[in-house]
Amino acid sequence: MLKIENLQVHYPTEHGFVEAVKSISVHVKPGEFCTLLGPSGCGKTTTLRCIAGLEEPSNGHITIGDDVVFNSDTHTIVPTHKRDLGMVFQSYAIWPHMSVFDNVAFPLQSTGAPKADIVEKTTKALEMVGLGQFAQRSATQLSGGQQQRVALARAIVRNGKVLLLDEPLSNLDAKLREQMRDELRELQLQLETTTIFVTHDQDEALAMSDRIIVMRDGKIVEQGSPSNLYRHPRKLFTASFIGKAEVLQCEYMGEENGYGVAKTKLGNVHALDPHNLKENAGYVMVRPEAITICLDEETPAEQGINQLTAKMERKIFVGEKTEYTFSTSFGHLISAVAPSYIDVPQERKVLLKFDPSRCVLLEKDS
Repeated sequence: MLKIENLQVHYPTEHGFVEAVKSISVHVKPGEFCTLLGPSGCGKTTTLRCIAGLEEPSNGHITIGDDVVFNSDTHTIVPTHKRDLGMVFQSYAIWPHMSVFDNVAFPLQSTGAPKADIVEKTTKALEMVGLGQFAQRSATQLSGGQQQRVALARAIVRNGKVLLLDEPLSNLDAKLREQMRDELRELQLQLETTTIFVTHDQDEALAMSDRIIVMRDGKIVEQGSPSNLYRHPRKLFTASFIGKAEVLQCEYMGEENGYGVAKTKLGNVHALDPHNLKENAGYVMVRPEAITICLDEETPAEQGINQLTAKMERKIFVGEKTEYTFSTSFGHLISAVAPSYIDVPQERKVLLKFDPSRCVLLEKDS
């Protein structure tokens, strides 16, 4: 449904050209919810604006469905209003002088659609986002969450081929943001609309996406399903950016019992090698929740595979879980989490176990 080929965006400055997007290619399947995830300045919003026609790329091709909307070779540039898509921005862009109905109906009115179609489609869009009873209310009389729904209804009323979402939840408070996240995903599944979502929030990306494209410095670092990128990342940046991770520099020592053996400053760690890195492995990763905290009265004198003794230094209670920091005899701090009903006393010595099936080898820095 969407094809981006070798997209480049250069900005002239007094110090020369700045490359905001560095020759990226993305193919998005019909009905897919695809998220561009990365820190500020990584090029994700610039990419979205190029798809929308709000920014002209320096080079590359963009195709929406069967329509070529940008081609640098043939100098094809289709204006935004002729691209078959809907957009929701961070600011919502709600017109205060219009009613809720007129805000949503505007895209249809601007195309000269028959009045009966406008009424039918606008009413349906408002019902889908739970605002049918607010149709004649002034848009300025709505809450932040309701305004977000108006922006979403306006984006879907045309039933375009692609829906573009540029951090649409960032202005909401935490509880409403979570609610709207779930509602937005449910609506997208119902409509089966191909969606490109831009965010720097890893929780949103994990909860909503079919596929996540991790970006950094204008390039694609890695892409895959939320579960694969979280559990089995290939790159150090992905492991560190998506969720929390305990990462140790390592030297690959070979294979044993189906696991790669990584030499670290904490000793040898047995880990999965899902990307068959072998000697190209430079790090080993384990998520804090994958570390088991053993509170046995006696710590074994002889430590087994993927386990070591540590002392509890500090803890943070965050409701359903407690985040712990442990110090080791190697002078290294390790983060681990446990259900909040488990309480580890200050300076208590424990045994930490790293399940080899939940440790992952990462690629060396390139």
